[in-house]
Amino acid sequence: MRILTLVLLALAAATAAAADDPAPRVALVVHGGAGVMERDALGAADEAAIRADLDRALDAGHALLAEGGSALDAVQAAVRVLEESPRFNAGKGAVFNAEGRHELDASIMEGHTRRAGAVAAVATVRSPISLARRVMERSPHVMLIGAGAERFADDHPDLERVRNDWFDTAPRREQLERARAREAAAEAGAGGPEERGRYFGTVGAVALDADGRIAAATSTGGMTNKKWGRVGDSPVIGAGTWADARCGVSGTGWGEYFIRNAVAHDICARVAYGGATLREAAEAVLMEVIPAHGGDGGVIALDADGTIVMPFNTSGMYRGWVDAEGRRGTAIFRDPD
Repeated sequence: MRILTLVLLALAAATAAAADDPAPRVALVVHGGAGVMERDALGAADEAAIRADLDRALDAGHALLAEGGSALDAVQAAVRVLEESPRFNAGKGAVFNAEGRHELDASIMEGHTRRAGAVAAVATVRSPISLARRVMERSPHVMLIGAGAERFADDHPDLERVRNDWFDTAPRREQLERARAREAAAEAGAGGPEERGRYFGTVGAVALDADGRIAAATSTGGMTNKKWGRVGDSPVIGAGTWADARCGVSGTGWGEYFIRNAVAHDICARVAYGGATLREAAEAVLMEVIPAHGGDGGVIALDADGTIVMPFNTSGMYRGWVDAEGRRGTAIFRDPD
């Protein structure tokens, strides 16, 4: 009887201790690109569809985190959902280059190990973010490009391949034609207005898992009408994507300026070495440094405490989040929508 009593007391103590333990603090933030977007130009149906896609990405990533999965798996899962949507400039919705084809870029980084993988100018891999992770895990390299990245993908038949025209969508074709018309007018000396919202659509995710590990991922189709094998910041570790033990960032915007200012790394370096809070660091870079050099865009960032920040200096940024307290939301414009 005494043994039974001791066992029951031990079980009761264990149950009480478990009840006192806080739930693991996990967090996830995603983006679908920053750019010039106007409320009156975004119809209710389109807005609902975009928010639904952001929610699906949150569902995919956060479900893994809630089950004790890794931040790395969570960001890959979230980005893959967004790559499958025709509404963002990544995967299925990628923009056209000047030759009327698609060249896709992606990168992924694990903070506590500093492992990273990236691909640029790939043309037949359905999920560029999955290929980037495979580069990280199955090669001695960080970045593979073009034909070499395609040959590497050949060695991994489980990665789904598609024809390049699988990425085609009618709105992106129309976007290319408008860009070509503006270019022709400019060459003829007629000029013409810049296309509004030409940069938005890049997708990304940053996650914090129950073990306190951070990962970040970014995927894009680049810039409409791009030439000469142009590559922006999305696959460049430290520019469009960065993760370390304390901080993770995924960027979206005018890639040349993000590269020149090493935006993603600069934000986390200000936290690590300068003593800035995540918000202070992200806002200084996005709201001061980038505009001072003539660029624009936005970032999503997350720290080891579960703090999420999402600054942008454009009129809008597609974004969604589940914070460490379980609060969830999606937004497009600067106010809380």
